[in-house]
Amino acid sequence: MASKRALVILAKGAEEMETVIPTDVMRRAGIKVVVAGLTGKDPVQCSRDVLICPDTSLEEARAQGPYDVVVLPGGNLGAQNLSESPTVKEVLKEQESNKGLIAAICAGPTALLAHGICFGRSVTTHPLAKDKMMNGAHYKYSENRVEKDENLITSRGPGTSFEFALVIVETLLGKEVADQVKAPLVLKD
Repeated sequence: MASKRALVILAKGAEEMETVIPTDVMRRAGIKVVVAGLTGKDPVQCSRDVLICPDTSLEEARAQGPYDVVVLPGGNLGAQNLSESPTVKEVLKEQESNKGLIAAICAGPTALLAHGICFGRSVTTHPLAKDKMMNGAHYKYSENRVEKDENLITSRGPGTSFEFALVIVETLLGKEVADQVKAPLVLKD
């Protein structure tokens, strides 16, 4: 079986945990993850001043698509940068039209709103992004820590990053693989 592939789009101001934890958990599951810098290959300054070096630029990563999942980390500035990017819009529109999995966490789902992606679905966000997300009533809001509706997975924040990542793994590879990845992480049940 060909291995699954994930695209994590990294923008300046992204929340570090929401970028690194899903990337790490997906790689532990054997998913080939490409961390793509929104503006190129240079290190990206995240919301808490941690620098993360992308694997490649978003432009180059797009040429290597399609991906089984496109992941949007949160962070207010990061989500704003994702929301303002025409390239992100194109990537998300392609993913949606291919019925590919889209996963967004914290403020990340606001980029879905900005680009008109997955309207009508149930979503969750960081509590501070709820009002923005519900502007225009394009989504049904959930208070769940992770919300999955068809090919859309959303989650609430840094503290839900592991759960978010494990739902992505379970969706792509099944519960058995997700459980195998989860066990050595020593997460609290």
